[in-house]
Amino acid sequence: MTLYRERLWAPPGLYLATALVIPASLLVFLPINATTGVVVAACMEAAVLVLLWLLAPVIEVTETEFRAGRAHLPRNLVGEVAAFTGAEATTQRGPKLDARAWTLFRGYVRGVVRVEVRDDADPTPYWLVSARHPQKIVEALRS
Repeated sequence: MTLYRERLWAPPGLYLATALVIPASLLVFLPINATTGVVVAACMEAAVLVLLWLLAPVIEVTETEFRAGRAHLPRNLVGEVAAFTGAEATTQRGPKLDARAWTLFRGYVRGVVRVEVRDDADPTPYWLVSARHPQKIVEALRS
């Protein structure tokens, strides 16, 4: 059973910015053939949009595990959990970040969740994961 699920979609502005692929493709392919240029530009824009959609990581809390992207952590190994927003989130991603921590950051997502890993065999002290609603993840992991 899923207790919390969030996909870290890129903001609309980033999808709009991908439209710059169109004039770049046209600049390269129009001198060769106009039809080819238009077809290649359309295909490249579609490919970039699909990649943005496919590469958006999913943050999920279930009854048995915590998933961030392709990584998963069994709930019985989850220790202390904390949510950070604003300046404190920036500090967690910067000066306070342990080099051994496992991270999943997206620059367009402001909040982060810090999840302690309680596994003596794992050298990773904690996970630091970008989240739009970090407090909801904390609540789901504590339930």
